[in-house]
Amino acid sequence: MQEKGSISIHTENIFPIIKKFLYSDHEIFLRELVSNAVDATQKIKRLSSLGQFQGELGDLTVEVAFDKEAKTITISDNGLGMTAEEIKKYINQIAFSGAEEFLEKFKDSKDAKELIGKFGLGFYSAFMVASEVEIQTLSYQDGSEPARWTCDGSTEFEITRGNRTKRGTDVILHVNLDSEEFLEQHRLHDILKKYCSFLPVPVKFGTKTDWVPDGEDEEGKPKEKEIQVDDIINTTNPIWTKAPADLQDEDYLNFYRELYPMTEDPLFWIHLNVDYPFNLTGVLYFPKVKNELELQRNKIKLFSRQVFITDEVKDIVPEFLMLLHGVIDSPDIPLNVSRSFLQADSNVKKINSYISRKVADKLSEMFKNDRENFVSKWSDIGLFVKYGMISDDKFYDKAKDFALIENTVHEHFTLTEYREKIEKAQTDKDGTVVYLYTNDPDKQDSFIQSAAKKGYDVMLMNSPIDSHFVSSIERKLEKSALKRVDSDILDKLIKKDEPVALVLSDEEKETVKKVFEAAIHNTNMKVEIESLNPDEFPVTVTMDEWMRRMKDMQKMGGGIGFYGNFPDNYKVAVNGNHRLIGRILKAESDEDRNKLAKQAYDLAMLSQGMLTGADLTEFVNRSVSLI
Repeated sequence: MQEKGSISIHTENIFPIIKKFLYSDHEIFLRELVSNAVDATQKIKRLSSLGQFQGELGDLTVEVAFDKEAKTITISDNGLGMTAEEIKKYINQIAFSGAEEFLEKFKDSKDAKELIGKFGLGFYSAFMVASEVEIQTLSYQDGSEPARWTCDGSTEFEITRGNRTKRGTDVILHVNLDSEEFLEQHRLHDILKKYCSFLPVPVKFGTKTDWVPDGEDEEGKPKEKEIQVDDIINTTNPIWTKAPADLQDEDYLNFYRELYPMTEDPLFWIHLNVDYPFNLTGVLYFPKVKNELELQRNKIKLFSRQVFITDEVKDIVPEFLMLLHGVIDSPDIPLNVSRSFLQADSNVKKINSYISRKVADKLSEMFKNDRENFVSKWSDIGLFVKYGMISDDKFYDKAKDFALIENTVHEHFTLTEYREKIEKAQTDKDGTVVYLYTNDPDKQDSFIQSAAKKGYDVMLMNSPIDSHFVSSIERKLEKSALKRVDSDILDKLIKKDEPVALVLSDEEKETVKKVFEAAIHNTNMKVEIESLNPDEFPVTVTMDEWMRRMKDMQKMGGGIGFYGNFPDNYKVAVNGNHRLIGRILKAESDEDRNKLAKQAYDLAMLSQGMLTGADLTEFVNRSVSLI
């Protein structure tokens, strides 16, 4: 048997084009060829189970070997094998039409995964690293003859009688000079571990050395001898392929430790398993993240039929869950995917929605079944929940029943419970419920204590995402306003119908204002004389709530751009009813008035952590002289 011919494609020579386009991702040749070998193995198992193959299955291990001297890499399986006719059908005919269109569309492409996936070129990825590819194969069908196919990277091929004596296929790559890195054991091993660690068929890579007991020496000490053992690089039945009922907590934890060694154990996990309207399995873990915004993404691994595809799962996993860890496996996502494919594919959109729903259901279940345990985990999971509520309205609708509000004394409430707690005391004269919050309880302690004296409660909003969360829930809560506790004096944050009378005359009010303006001497500080309770601070420095939010968003990268950089504009609220103001008015000289006003202002700045440098030194020296 001998036959020569040309591979059926619509251009003179596709291989240099493949090499050019796929060069940046050329390690995937091994994934493609091992995946093909696994497919062939699974098919013979299927035929055997259906009674369409009567022979012995034998050892179904896929083997990967290399010969550095001969410059070859060989991928072997004991699967279906092929006849010469099947080689011509499956190998020689690259089934896509219009090579001219292909060339035009991908002349500038750098996305190897898009190219291979779109045109079914998996086997031909071998030519990214090989100057010649040889196939030795023997079909499972009775009476088949072994066949050998060779191609040197041109469109010419040759089929002759092969020398394989067992059912299955060997693909032998004669590695080119530019790709000799793939003749290193550690390089091949790393690629196999990356893509093939969970393939459903055992994959053996060469051999490894081990030591076993070998009796005792003359002094009676135990001896060991060196042996060569098979190195199976994969686990064929990872936990996501099993039923949750067959797994214990320790199974999930051990798998997590295998995926993410040296990482703290997760909080909990969700086992995904759905077969309609798409097929999806997987396990997603909630890691401990606290308030760290070093938030490590790309920790979820995407598989297709247990073959690793990518850890860039954006679009498949909702944005707010990109911080989760774990695996997702779906045969409805092709082995080779591009970003444009993921964005357009309807199954991907359904999977995204399904994952969001499953996470919401799991959190709801945890909250209802064991609220105390849920509260103990809130500092870790709150970040996910709040992000989800901001970015996904459907998730918000579910999460609003289990999302927690924490106040400054570390009590936890649902949104409904918290509104009931504050509604009576914190409803202003217009019927708006005012939610007070702090993003820095230590720095804003004096404001929090002032709120407590009035019977007001203050929410703790100090996670990296809370500046966005505040704005988001304010839009969704009915007749409500969220105000940072230091964004104005309390009487203006929650306006009531009982104003406090101002003891100053209009003339005294104007005098006090001029004294403070002269003492502060800063156009970004707007002085206002307020009629407050005499027990309140003499001077309070605040920044308007809207301005504070813009500044906070600016820090997170969301408030610059169109509006430019916001200036630091503050309001200096002088309590006209405080006895210090009376002292200032009665002071004997302008210097004494100025000194007292400056001291009161600096105290207000100090309470906000805003007094620094030379101003702080001057304040200390002035305090000593006043004492």
